[in-house]
Amino acid sequence: MQNDDGTQSLTDVLSHTSEVLAGSQKCALIPNRSHLRHAETSLHGDLPGDGLGLTQTVKHLLKDITPALSAASLSPNYYGFVTGGTTPAAHAADILVSLYDQNPLVHLPDQTIATTVENHALSLLMQLLRFDRSQWSGVFSTGATASNVLGLALAREYTVNEAIKRRGGSENVASIGLLQACDAAGIESIDVYSTMPHSSLLKAASIVGIGRSHVHDVSQGEEDLHFDMGKLADCLSRKGQKAASIIVISAGEVNSGLFATKDFEDVQSIRDLCDKHNAWLHVDGAFGIFARILPRNAATEYVIQGAEGLELADSIAGDGHKMLNVPYDCGFFLTRHASLSQEVFQNSNASYLTAGGHGIVSPLNISIENSRRFRGLPVYTNLVAYGLHGYRDMLWRQMSLAREIAKYLFHHDAFQLLPDCLYRSDDDIERNVFMIVLFRAKDEVLNKELPTRINQTSRLYVSGTRWNSEDACRFAVANWQVKPKEDSELVQDVLDNIVNDWTTLH
Repeated sequence: MQNDDGTQSLTDVLSHTSEVLAGSQKCALIPNRSHLRHAETSLHGDLPGDGLGLTQTVKHLLKDITPALSAASLSPNYYGFVTGGTTPAAHAADILVSLYDQNPLVHLPDQTIATTVENHALSLLMQLLRFDRSQWSGVFSTGATASNVLGLALAREYTVNEAIKRRGGSENVASIGLLQACDAAGIESIDVYSTMPHSSLLKAASIVGIGRSHVHDVSQGEEDLHFDMGKLADCLSRKGQKAASIIVISAGEVNSGLFATKDFEDVQSIRDLCDKHNAWLHVDGAFGIFARILPRNAATEYVIQGAEGLELADSIAGDGHKMLNVPYDCGFFLTRHASLSQEVFQNSNASYLTAGGHGIVSPLNISIENSRRFRGLPVYTNLVAYGLHGYRDMLWRQMSLAREIAKYLFHHDAFQLLPDCLYRSDDDIERNVFMIVLFRAKDEVLNKELPTRINQTSRLYVSGTRWNSEDACRFAVANWQVKPKEDSELVQDVLDNIVNDWTTLH
């Protein structure tokens, strides 16, 4: 192994980072095929005996690999998935995360401040989202999928344990396992009821032993994300005591950005059903939960109402690497049942890992991992750097751009804004659109090619998706750099050129 002095190599990496962030070194939204092919052929298939050394390896990274990386999170014009991006403050923090390489899951208050910083980050996050810190506990996760796993794991524990108690037992799932616990509870199935559930919820159901086929859609219709309360109540009553029940509210559906509940009263009705049937209420709030940070006015009222009442839930999953604009990987999980978290996730038989202090439980006892990176530092840094008003400004700009794009599509002869049942005027757009815009081309042939044609311009990027069994496109506006007027003009120019070219050819 060659002992290269790392100073120059680190300087080269930091210089590259500075040039990219300053915009002097442009990165393509999606790398071209030649860069991808070159990078692939440059990769080492065989393990070097002596190694290349640090200097040559860093050159390989900068020359061969980075040109083939997507610049999605660096650009305000990347509208695929719901990729927020990374603010300058979060970039700075993340460099320190790598440098100091902390494991914040073991709370060692006399040795490092890391766990305490994450605890403060969670407190600041709850303040931002308007949750009472005295009632809620939380942890950082890899993302909303992991947080949904945490939520369903607690829901499984709670609902089955309650059924055991009804029969006079004292066992719990965490101790005796799911199969034996269900037998003791007289439970034949664990059912999850939601509306247009995200795929990550089905994945979580599979992981925790509930099963994907036990996730049921109880929405009002194919284009209506709201709960059919009659159907939900009927399902809970019909299953009776032979089933454990979990209800999941989607705070921001992935294709439309719409909410599963209309207002606080909607959530209260669901909470009442949960209390009646010993069901658990979980929220998949990946991005929609951030509507709670908006100031209330005529332009935000309907969106805010969609995220009202979520404090009545038992647990909440959210993504930091979306609307918080911190690096991958970062999600968060909140619950009102701290003791249940310790029952399920405690790190048994390793007393050297159970250290705590200053009122902070070692996070390894309330989450999946025993070790991970210090992902809470960029969250803390962003919240301190930008504060409530900074995040409100980010979200307002994102909403404004989404609404400008939606109005352009609504009035364009070649496009159809979806769900079309919602939009009859600009007022409907100003009322309903949050930060996702779903649309399709009216020409069926163009519609199938539309995502590819848009993305091939390399000026912006959208996701192809499906809606009502038809092809569609989706803008997800989430980057902190958004400039509504400039970015709207760019979107319109790209789409106008595509339509004009298509009309000329056909």
